[in-house]
Amino acid sequence: MQNPVRKLVIAGGGTAGWMAASLLRKTLPKHIHVRLVESEEIGIVGVGEATIPPIQTFNQFLGIDEKAFLKETHATIKLAISFENWRVPGEKYLHTFGAPGAQLGFSGFHHYWMRARKEGLTKASLWDYDLNALCCDLGKFNKINTQNPMFDMQYAYHFDSALYGKFLRKVAEQLGVVRTEGMIEHVRQDSETGFITALQLKNGEVIEGDMFIDCTGTRALLSQQTLGVKYEDWSHWLPADAALAVPSRRFENTLPYTRSIAHKVGWQWRIPLTHRNGNGIVYSSQYMNDDEAHDTLMANLDSEALDTPRKISFRTGRTEQQWHKNVVSIGLSSGFLEPLESTSIHLIQSGVVRLMKMFPNQGIQQSMVDLFNAESKHEFETIRDFIILHYHVNERDDSDFWRDMRAMSVPERLKQKIDAFRTTSAIFNENNDIFRDASWVQVMLGQGLTPVDYHPSADLPDAATLTQTLNKIYDAKHQPLEKMLAHDEFLKLYTGA
Repeated sequence: MQNPVRKLVIAGGGTAGWMAASLLRKTLPKHIHVRLVESEEIGIVGVGEATIPPIQTFNQFLGIDEKAFLKETHATIKLAISFENWRVPGEKYLHTFGAPGAQLGFSGFHHYWMRARKEGLTKASLWDYDLNALCCDLGKFNKINTQNPMFDMQYAYHFDSALYGKFLRKVAEQLGVVRTEGMIEHVRQDSETGFITALQLKNGEVIEGDMFIDCTGTRALLSQQTLGVKYEDWSHWLPADAALAVPSRRFENTLPYTRSIAHKVGWQWRIPLTHRNGNGIVYSSQYMNDDEAHDTLMANLDSEALDTPRKISFRTGRTEQQWHKNVVSIGLSSGFLEPLESTSIHLIQSGVVRLMKMFPNQGIQQSMVDLFNAESKHEFETIRDFIILHYHVNERDDSDFWRDMRAMSVPERLKQKIDAFRTTSAIFNENNDIFRDASWVQVMLGQGLTPVDYHPSADLPDAATLTQTLNKIYDAKHQPLEKMLAHDEFLKLYTGA
């Protein structure tokens, strides 16, 4: 048992640092001092502009007013991701935050829908039973005050991550977080335990701590550079190792979803904000050089570029230990997964929440460290597998990149999931997987996995009953559309902007 934690020091700011600072200051007793050290000389990555629904829970816990947050971060509503050209060029599908259909018994809705399609009882697509997808098609959104699960609309946000970090800084400092401006020059360690004892700044100031959070980005100054934590490389499954990002002028009509557009190598994102669009291309240097990536990105902008593209290099993988000795890595210092499913900010959030739940009281216990690391490992791996699914299950034949992605060996757990769905339509999900059954179903079907069979319970209703049930769900999902506003109209009315 180490000494009780009374001084908590966060190295690095940005979205990761200020998310950690605000949540921990909110939840920890006042006798634990929370201090954040950052330098304005160090830039931030700042391209993670799309999120998933749990960000709402984070903001609400901090008492953040949604209207103020939307205005200050130039945020828009996100209902889904549109995957374009992923299975084959010219085709697209949605991965929504909703769940198509409704629960019809023991098995999932898609089993009943598959039977109906097979027997010619419906021509509707799976997404015709999804309110999120219907709103995406119409460019609409509105908050619906109802307890009817049929009208449930899960949503997240697009926002300027640099502005979100600044927004959270105000929240954190109001809660009592102390910010120190300065560049870390040296990290001091205990000669016997190897625990970090202090950060020495270039101006000579020494900041002592009992526990440290590494939010220094891909530099991983505390965890990897100082403590020597090893990095597990996943580039053999996810070979993309670079991105180019560039802002462009916003559209007159703001889409309520992210666009992910596959190219011959990698893919391009388009993220709508209220003051600009975020754009970027993710690619593998094994298959495409920087000039080709630049030309592909700039040739596929839908609006005028506002800057020159900025390159971001990365290596997909994770640290083998997210918590080692008295250092916890949060954000990019703990690993990197490309932003295909908008999980970067969520991994920050889940890491901080995990630490909050397991925060040591009288001292750091190895049993708690081991449990923390096991949960972190599982979370990273399930998200990794979900991203690999998009690449591996494809029917493109226009480049070596896509052919190689289709031919590669995948993690055994993912292989089992793909085989199970292909043969029986079954989804075997894990409790800690942030992507639930509906997400896996949408992506598997969208990528071209057509199951051979469905669950036998879908055969229980006779044809007339099944048709009537599907028609009722279809009508119910379409009913709220008349109350929906154009996305921009909602933002204007809701925020008063």
